Amino acid sequence: MSKLTLTEQSPGHFTVEGSLTFASIDKQTLQSFKFLKGMDSMCIDLAKVQTTDIAGLALMIEWIRLSRMGRVKLSFKNIPAQLLALAKLSGLDETEYFAIHTH
Repeated sequence: MSKLTLTEQSPGHFTVEGSLTFASIDKQTLQSFKFLKGMDSMCIDLAKVQTTDIAGLALMIEWIRLSRMGRVKLSFKNIPAQLLALAKLSGLDETEYFAIHTH
């Protein structure tokens, strides 16, 4: 299992590294994303995500929910193909969050 880490590269720009899987995501991971408070916009770069499953998509949906609650403009970049495929199966690929493909 590859640990999930979130690193702030610059204000409002974060990199996720590791695995977005059931094995790597826990309650502490969800609580660590209270960083959304006090931001106007943020971008999460997923280029360093090694593996993912449906839990990764669920986590992204939770980030979207939290960003909407906090009125933060959230964007993702370098979304792994596996997550895009899962989003498509769920009909989420039509949303603004998943329309942003890898840069």
